Amino acid sequence: MSNLKSKFFEVYDVLKAELLNDPAFDFTDDSRQWVERMLDYNVPGGKCNRGLSVIDSYRLLKEEKELSEDEIFLACVIGWCIEWLQAYFLVLDDIMDNSHTRRGQPCWFRQPKVGMIAVNDGILLRNHIGRILKKHFRDKPYYADLLDLFNEVECQTACGQMIDLITTHLGQNDLSKYSLDDHRRIVVYKTAFYSFYLPVACALLMAGENLDDHSNAKNILLEMGNYFQVQDDYLDCFGDPEVIGKIGTDIEDYKCSWLVVKAMELCNKEQMKLLNENYGKDDPSCVAKVKDLYNTLKLQDVYLEYERKSYEKLNEEIEAHPSRAVQAVLKSFLAKIYKRLK
Repeated sequence: MSNLKSKFFEVYDVLKAELLNDPAFDFTDDSRQWVERMLDYNVPGGKCNRGLSVIDSYRLLKEEKELSEDEIFLACVIGWCIEWLQAYFLVLDDIMDNSHTRRGQPCWFRQPKVGMIAVNDGILLRNHIGRILKKHFRDKPYYADLLDLFNEVECQTACGQMIDLITTHLGQNDLSKYSLDDHRRIVVYKTAFYSFYLPVACALLMAGENLDDHSNAKNILLEMGNYFQVQDDYLDCFGDPEVIGKIGTDIEDYKCSWLVVKAMELCNKEQMKLLNENYGKDDPSCVAKVKDLYNTLKLQDVYLEYERKSYEKLNEEIEAHPSRAVQAVLKSFLAKIYKRLK
């Protein structure tokens, strides 16, 4: 695994060098330095789980047959395209949420002399994906399907972000606008498609598969994405900021979090009044009252029960899948996220 990760990062250096010498643009020294700094700050700084999952999934789909150097390289390239997509989403998401930290450091737009230039940097990150795919996959039979896949998943994610933002806006006027259905819809579109389905779909295309034949695996991956985001909501409140790399702000930001939706299901009238008065306030004492209420309602226990049931259900669905190779891919994904702390 360590060898694979070092190979993966070697490919990042190759792609960065190609982009910094892209003949489509006549770079100045200043613009080249800007783009290099922007890429290094935003693209490789996370866990890279999405990108590495392309290689893992492809290897499992090939049923452990030895991959050629070219196959590993191309799987790494697609993996990095997903990491570029992630960076694009996060740069813009941090601006929209007015966030302060990301991956344990200040958000890109909060860097000196960056500010709203970060909006254009996000657009650049998205356009880099097309440049990378064109250079390395134009002659592949699945090139058009790969482009369609990235375009569709980007659209789904942007729509998920939209419903997250407008639901939050509505919720600020009336907390009862939030529901478990709203939460799931936001999660599936905003997170599950690009974080869970996309890496596996890319590996399936590389393996010569038709994505229309794998709707069952897609549904399992989307359900896994929902479970992952519930974990994220839980960790935003109860996780250690030193471990997760950011300070949770779902309460202050009036997010349609799984925790607040479950709290509303369990609240009595007096507790609901307290929640309405304190949720969404950028005031440490209000945040503390909401967290105290979560503890009173024993939401940590509610979450652990949800986690147990979700894990059992996902395992059953995976075991029922007809393909052993696809089963192995799905089990690999589930193992990475079960009981995670960050």
